[in-house]
Amino acid sequence: MNNKVLIVGAGAIGGFYGGLLAKAGAEVSVVCRSDYDVIRQHGYRIKSHALGCWQFMPSLVLRDAANYDGQADYLILCSKVTLDIDRVALIRDAVAPQTVIVLIQNGVEIEQELQQAFPDNLLISGLAFICCNRLTPGEISHLAYGKLILGNLSDSHEPKTSHLRDLFLQAGIECAISEDIVASRWQKCVWNAPFNPLSVLSGGLATQAILQNQENFVRRVMQEVCSIAAACGHPLPANIIENHIALTRDMPPYKTSMLLDFERGQTMETEAILGNAVRAAQRQGLDCPCLQSLYVLMQLRELQIRSNSLLS
Repeated sequence: MNNKVLIVGAGAIGGFYGGLLAKAGAEVSVVCRSDYDVIRQHGYRIKSHALGCWQFMPSLVLRDAANYDGQADYLILCSKVTLDIDRVALIRDAVAPQTVIVLIQNGVEIEQELQQAFPDNLLISGLAFICCNRLTPGEISHLAYGKLILGNLSDSHEPKTSHLRDLFLQAGIECAISEDIVASRWQKCVWNAPFNPLSVLSGGLATQAILQNQENFVRRVMQEVCSIAAACGHPLPANIIENHIALTRDMPPYKTSMLLDFERGQTMETEAILGNAVRAAQRQGLDCPCLQSLYVLMQLRELQIRSNSLLS
């Protein structure tokens, strides 16, 4: 199989995983906007506690997917899932008939619009369990974890998915294929639903401080997400909450992706993580008062960002 990869949305997550694929021998190009000049000149400097430090110089550095010369075997979309980003428009010009579209993005129930836009392309839904931040333009800090979960919404034994998994394994990162990627998305939402919004609403507290002071509330939010997932036909492991609590206690001090977006005055993934979960609960006739409260409060935070943007 060929290994031409195009990363769209090459920030911390896209840059890190793109750098890993390049280490495995893939020809990796990136689409990035805010750091375009720095990346084009110097590439990425990746600092990882587990994997060491290395320089990643993409084959091509582009401002827009339409400028990609050739046909990508894998187009990996790592953008935020927010209302102000048209993901279909972002990648349409670079999707060829044989291109596999890979999502490495947060949220639940986020695949449908891409399935509808590209019905003839294989769509791999992916999740990154990672602590990774962009420190400065072109500089990525990998703090902990990094496991990838990949899965197809149809045939779980598609060889192109296995090939991509093998590339990541060659680069030294844990990667597995899920037989039920939708359940895996709900599993990640169990952690994201409390900690991402609470990091913003608390004024910037790290995940450990949130857990130490509001563990009971965190557990209630997690249980609501588990109940929604089960009602939607994707029951989660009985120990999922305890596992997430234990992992959070062992994490280094870490700012969530929502908090980083809020501090930069950028739109957050409120709808993908919270709104979609709340709407799923409503479809199933479930009450989720804690999750609903977080969603309403985060909508007000989003309103604050938009108001500040209009005033500036």
